[in-house]
Amino acid sequence: MATILVCQHEPTQGPGRLGATLRDHGFRLDIRNVEPDNPRDALPSDLDGIHGILSLGSRTSTLASSTLLDAERELIRQAHDAGKPVVGICFGHQLVAQALGGRISQGTAPEVGFTTVSIPAGPPQTETVMAGIPWATPQFQLHEDEVSELPPGAMKLAGSETCDVQAYRVGHRTFGFQYHFEYDRAQIERMYGLAGEDFQKAELSEDGLNKQLEQHYEMFARTAERLCVNLAAYAFPFSQLTAV
Repeated sequence: MATILVCQHEPTQGPGRLGATLRDHGFRLDIRNVEPDNPRDALPSDLDGIHGILSLGSRTSTLASSTLLDAERELIRQAHDAGKPVVGICFGHQLVAQALGGRISQGTAPEVGFTTVSIPAGPPQTETVMAGIPWATPQFQLHEDEVSELPPGAMKLAGSETCDVQAYRVGHRTFGFQYHFEYDRAQIERMYGLAGEDFQKAELSEDGLNKQLEQHYEMFARTAERLCVNLAAYAFPFSQLTAV
């Protein structure tokens, strides 16, 4: 059984629907709690026995100094260079970009709640992992920092009005997604309680979030499920196993 190393930076930010899809496709998840301020599970020293890496969200900034994050970035570089699949979400999206030579900056405004994410014209619209996903979709956001400069050779796959780089691919099997497609409705509602000050700073009330959920969740969930299946089938395929 192929093992995916899951770097979980907060107890409340698990792999969600993507983790469930990967398990359904026969992968084993090795979840490491690598909270930058309170590490509980050591990261492996190498990629022996690891098929790929999934790096998840955090309310910590990737601009903060952390020996643990340096170690995670090094594993990401090793995995990418070895052609192993790497997927980063939100904080992980930024961490992967940093590891491969991109740049992170504080955004002009925080993105909190549902925003419209668009796939630009051209090659991104024929990208395999974006197959079956409409060119403009509502996606759930909760971030202040953003990828301000893509890693060398990266292709932007999606952007929004406030954040230019919402998704990218580097090489064949490394992907970053700024938005939380792995969340289900319960997790989104839970985040209001865990990060209420972030919502308040963005002037999004709990009632406002509930209205957004009523309006957007059905399409969000449908496209999120499709993205998860695409990643499991094309970014993490058994046919290209490099380690078991």
